[in-house]
Amino acid sequence: MSKPKRLHPIVSILHTGKRIRNLLIPLLAINFSGAKDSKEQLWISLAGSFIAIIITFFTGILSWMRFTYRFENDELRIEYGVFVRKKRYIPFDRIQSIDLSEGVLQRLFGLVKVQIETAGGGGGEEAEAVLSAITKEEARVIQEFVAAAKDPGINTAEAAQEKEAIYKITTNQLMLLSLTSGGVGVVISAVFALLSQLDDFIPYKRLFGGGIEKWALHNLILISIFVFIGFFIAWIIALVMTTMKYANFSVVKTEKDIVISRGLLEKRQITIPLNRIQAIRISENNIRQILGYGTVYVESAGGSAANQEGANVTLLPIVKLQQIRSILEPYLPEYHFRYSFTPVPKRALLRYIVRSSFVVVPIVIVSLIFLKVWGLLSLLILAVVLGNAVLKYKAAGWSLDQQQLSLRFRTMNRITVLMKKNRIQSLEMRESHFQRKRELGTIEANVKSGFGGAGGTVIDIERSDLQKIYDWYSRKKRNRDTADC
Repeated sequence: MSKPKRLHPIVSILHTGKRIRNLLIPLLAINFSGAKDSKEQLWISLAGSFIAIIITFFTGILSWMRFTYRFENDELRIEYGVFVRKKRYIPFDRIQSIDLSEGVLQRLFGLVKVQIETAGGGGGEEAEAVLSAITKEEARVIQEFVAAAKDPGINTAEAAQEKEAIYKITTNQLMLLSLTSGGVGVVISAVFALLSQLDDFIPYKRLFGGGIEKWALHNLILISIFVFIGFFIAWIIALVMTTMKYANFSVVKTEKDIVISRGLLEKRQITIPLNRIQAIRISENNIRQILGYGTVYVESAGGSAANQEGANVTLLPIVKLQQIRSILEPYLPEYHFRYSFTPVPKRALLRYIVRSSFVVVPIVIVSLIFLKVWGLLSLLILAVVLGNAVLKYKAAGWSLDQQQLSLRFRTMNRITVLMKKNRIQSLEMRESHFQRKRELGTIEANVKSGFGGAGGTVIDIERSDLQKIYDWYSRKKRNRDTADC
């Protein structure tokens, strides 16, 4: 039994700062509304905001003081709650994974954040338990207790040394990863979200007057230059963010786990139990596909609604497709990375084109009729849509290899999913009216992954191929029924 311990006092600052940040936009909106009404209303709004911040500050300190944890009877026991006292007891042998991360403030004080996932605890809003700031020594003690509870005969000192290096990112790979990432879209979305929040506070019409539309029409080249500069800055920001996130990326394998470490400013360590791996997913965006590179993910049964990264974990951030087999098969021998895909039939090509273009074609026709010369630009959109439809058709395929089903399809990226038969939670085969006429069908397979599921869907497979996959999977069900009898 150990004495109850508190988290580091820095936790009170972290929690208070997070709560004040969440209050910031509502408080700004209230004060702006009060300023428009009258000065008295503004002072009332400011006073209310000040009181709200003070209450948030003191509740942050109280929540830190009331949060304790200790080790007792092979359990991690946590007690917390400001007004209502709550207790959570987590047996060490139920803990599936322990993820460590170090933010900027935590690194300054030599601390780590510990996220604990348990069997059956992957559906909540957060991890089963979160220790926001404890010493590295305390985190190591928790890891040792968990290892000893799962395997009483294990020597934790020897187990720590028995690590096999699987992958370590090189400088060239990190640069290629950053240059070919799609993070620019995330940055632009964040900028537009910010501007939409500021729309109520900045009187654009009053500042620019009613002639902004005329000015825009006469300065299209200048606007285009600013848009280009904006995209370039967003690309640079995305490049820096990706570099900091995946710097020092490494993967090692212990006896029962895969341990992933990464990060420059914020260091993270993610532990994936081998028995929780549900599927392997390989993603290739258009640029990486041309260069012969892809990203490998592990679909795990861990994670939570607020921590989807615990379920969908990047295993190899960037790697040559030809090297995936040599890197992973020695450590994941149950998965086969040498596969030959059966493509969808040629008569499915027209269906892929029709499905992709039936919304765009009317828009193009209307643009050509009403916009005349400018409407010709809509043909570029049609060309992109048709090209993407052909790429989707070429990517679609399936493969069976003893106990493994592999599906390949395309959304924005080309995706390959490798699923073991005993991990597949559901296998659905369906035919629409038009598919039935052409003897085609759709297959969808899913595995358990975090809060929901993961898997893949391939459209317009030969009906006879659907039957092969069904027979392969239904044999598993028959074997189960026989065993139950």
